[in-house]
Amino acid sequence: MDRTSRPGSEGEHRLQRRLDTVDRADRFYDEQVLDRLNDRMREFVARQEMFFLATADGHGECDSTFRAGPPGFLRVFDDRTLAYPEYRGNGVLASLGNIEENPHLGILMIDFMRDRIGLHINGRARVVADAEMRAAHPGLPVDPVPGRRAVVWVEVTVEEAYIHCAKHIPHLQKVSSQRRHSAPAVGGADGGGAGGSAERERDWGTDDFKRKGGDFFGAAADVREGRRESMTRPEPEPEPQPEPAAGAAGPGTGTVPVRPEAWQREAERVLARARERAPEGAGQPFSGWFG
Repeated sequence: MDRTSRPGSEGEHRLQRRLDTVDRADRFYDEQVLDRLNDRMREFVARQEMFFLATADGHGECDSTFRAGPPGFLRVFDDRTLAYPEYRGNGVLASLGNIEENPHLGILMIDFMRDRIGLHINGRARVVADAEMRAAHPGLPVDPVPGRRAVVWVEVTVEEAYIHCAKHIPHLQKVSSQRRHSAPAVGGADGGGAGGSAERERDWGTDDFKRKGGDFFGAAADVREGRRESMTRPEPEPEPQPEPAAGAAGPGTGTVPVRPEAWQREAERVLARARERAPEGAGQPFSGWFG
C-alpha cells in the first residue's frame, strides 16, 4: 500500500507507529476499507432497521444518536449514495444542526440478530427537503405511518465503508408481538419506573410524554430541584472584615489582612462566594491565585 495515501487520520497513523500496529492496520486498510458500497454491503444496508449516527459541529463538539425505521428506511440509491428520513422528533435537531456546520458524519449499523456483524459508513452529508428528494427519486414511497414520514432527508455521499467485526457483538433475539403486548409499559404509570401493562408497539412521532419514555432518568426532576434551590438559597451573611494594612492589595477587598490567618480566612471567603455563583463544572479548577 502507498503509505502516502493510507486511509484514516494522521492521529491514528501516529498511534499505529507508537503501538507497532502499522502492518496490521495496513492489512485491514488494504483488504476491508472501500470507498463505495459493494453488492453485499448494499444488501446489508437495505434490510437494517436501525443505525447509530455520529456527527460533530464546526468546533468539533461531538454528538452520537440512534435512528430506526422499517427495513429499507436507510435507502441505497447507488454504490456511493444513500439517504435516510428524519422523522418528527423533540425539536432540538442536534444532528441536523451539526451537519449544517460540518458535513462529515459516521454511520454504524449492527445486525445483532441474524449475521451478528457490523458495517461502518463514513461520508459527507447534506440536508435535503422532502420535495427535492422525491423530485430526484420519483419512485420513493410514502410511508403509511404518519410518524415515519420524512420532515427532511439526509443524503450521504460514501467515502469509506468497512466491516465491524463480530467478536464482541452480542447475539440478540426479537421479541414476539404477543410478548410485546404484555410487557410492562416504559416508565410505568408515572414515567419513573416499571409497572403496569400496555401495548409496546412503537409510537412513531408521538409527543405523548409517557409513550416517549417519560422522565425515565429523572432529569426534569433534577432541573426543577436545582431551580428551587437557586430560588430559596439565602445569601450568606458577610463576615467581619479584618483590619487592613495600609496601602496593600488583597483578594476581593483591595487590602491585605494584618495577620496570615486573617488572610487565609479572607481568601477562603472569596473562593466560597465564587464557587456559589459559578455554574457547576464551568471554567478551570482553581489552582492558586497565580496558577
